[in-house]
Amino acid sequence: MAKCLSSICAVNHVTKNNFLYGIIAVPARRALEREKIDSLEKLSDYSEQEIMKLHGFGRNTMQKLKNHMEKHHVSFKS
Repeated sequence: MAKCLSSICAVNHVTKNNFLYGIIAVPARRALEREKIDSLEKLSDYSEQEIMKLHGFGRNTMQKLKNHMEKHHVSFKS
């Protein structure tokens, strides 16, 4: 008999923080979470080069992130 795994999936995939949910992929969001970056204001304290060093960040993810930041009038530090 097969067991329903939906409860297991729900437990394993609970998101603690919806910061950038739907904007960038999960690996990049987790990398930001590990660095305790959970807002655009905290993100603006970092340079683009510092963020690019994190796991999950490449040109495509960075472009999506920059577009999102621009819409909210936030930018990386120079």
